[in-house]
Amino acid sequence: MHNLPLSGARLWDSLMEMARIGGTAKGGCNRQTLTDVDAEGRALFQRWAEAAGLTMSLDRLGNMVFRREGRNPSLPPVAIGSHLDTQPTGGKYDGVLGVLAGLEIMRALHEAGAETEAPLLLINWTNEEGSRFSPPMMGSGGAMGVFTEAEILAKRSQDGAVFGEELRRIGWQGSADPAELQKVGHYLELHIEQGKLLEDGGFDVGIVTHALGQTWFEVVVEGEEAHGGSPMAGRRDALMAAAPLMAAVEEIALTTLAPSGEKGRGTVGVVEIYPSSRNIAPSRVFFTIDTRHGDPAALEEMEARFRARAAELALERGVTITVTRFWHSPLTPFDAALIQRARDSATARGFKWRDIPTGIGHDAVYMARRVPTVMVFCPCHGGLSHNEAESITPEWATAGLQVLADAALATAGLVRP
Repeated sequence: MHNLPLSGARLWDSLMEMARIGGTAKGGCNRQTLTDVDAEGRALFQRWAEAAGLTMSLDRLGNMVFRREGRNPSLPPVAIGSHLDTQPTGGKYDGVLGVLAGLEIMRALHEAGAETEAPLLLINWTNEEGSRFSPPMMGSGGAMGVFTEAEILAKRSQDGAVFGEELRRIGWQGSADPAELQKVGHYLELHIEQGKLLEDGGFDVGIVTHALGQTWFEVVVEGEEAHGGSPMAGRRDALMAAAPLMAAVEEIALTTLAPSGEKGRGTVGVVEIYPSSRNIAPSRVFFTIDTRHGDPAALEEMEARFRARAAELALERGVTITVTRFWHSPLTPFDAALIQRARDSATARGFKWRDIPTGIGHDAVYMARRVPTVMVFCPCHGGLSHNEAESITPEWATAGLQVLADAALATAGLVRP
């Protein structure tokens, strides 16, 4: 541990001040990526970071990277980051906690006049949420080579806005090369859990060991339109075939087990019905599936079982069912040495902690493909996230901040003032 003047109260005040930008009537935040309020939040963050002695670099994808020099500038930097953008009905803490906890570490170092051997970076990633421009995690994905810059800048929102044009419009496209971030030596991220395991177990902190594998699908069921008054026999109703197939997503997730007994996770998130008339049996249904599992073989088994069920229903119902892979992210382990540093910190500080996986995508997951990475979770009430009622306590935020700081500064080589 260290004696830097980390302030949980100052972190909390900063969270509340940032939450006013894009604040909603229900107490949440609507600060979607590349909007005017995103620009406003970025500007406030820049002012705070520069007041703490940091120097900003802005890359071509809008990623904000603040540097605090180390005694040995030739060492690979240690980076802390997350995101400031939110869902349309988002909360105050998802992503923002990680960015502002990193800022609090920089503020404490600045106040103490302390140094680290390796440089430190503080990153606000562009478009982690993917609510306005899809897919999510574009800033980190582009930096790590998961996506090309060209494809990101050309992405369109549902209302036709172009990513690159909006980035320039709000004044937050820089000239730095995002791929330079592949030279980072280590990456750490603090985030709310977005689940109930920590709260239900009475834990102060979670140490994230890995990210679950994920596969997303798009499904199209095609049948034949029929009048609602026509006889039922012989109908090729696309929805009546799609409904049991959607129900199978949950059944398959709950019954596909890893050797450890771990279950899968399955979600149907989008459903579109054509022609969507009260008295017509639909001829076409489109829906999306999100599958996740901590065991790669079990994730593949979930896909195989779903495709088999689709084939059965197509035959039974006289419809055509097309299942297409939309996106895949493999099971991603985090760095063993960083994990142990976080565990050691939590133990030394007397926190009740547990190892935990993340079933949710984060910038850290893309970073971990190229850079030694770890995440720290703090609990959130009821596991509620992507919701205006998202809630944590100042004590949880402070515990996460302290473990994040201990692990980051041990990695960067804190030189005591």
